[in-house]
Amino acid sequence: MPFVVDVSVAASWLMPDEGCDAAIIAFERLVTDPAVVPSLWWFEIRNMLLVNERRRRLDEMQTARALALLAQLPIRVDNSPDSAIVMRLARQHRLTAYDAAYLELAQRLAVPLATLDDALVRAAHADGVTLVG
Repeated sequence: MPFVVDVSVAASWLMPDEGCDAAIIAFERLVTDPAVVPSLWWFEIRNMLLVNERRRRLDEMQTARALALLAQLPIRVDNSPDSAIVMRLARQHRLTAYDAAYLELAQRLAVPLATLDDALVRAAHADGVTLVG
């Protein structure tokens, strides 16, 4: 069964010394199940990598390798968010629109969500969305 993965989990895969059990479980799940992400994921990943370059935690070569790794993983981009539901979820759970997009996607596809974001974890629990890990 596919699952939704957010940037907090992907960052844990890519950043030195940021591994955690939930992220490892999500990564291992990619062997059998593809991940699905909202289209904003593409930008969020690149922004996370650039921020870490600026903090000197990564160099350009490490960023290039990280992007190459992600390109090889079975991650499908979904381009069909329900804007009204994203806004409702953001308001209801006091989430950013970005985080609400992940929750909306998991709900719409009826699949689990992989996240390390505390607010998104609480919202998923409140709405009955299963978490990976």
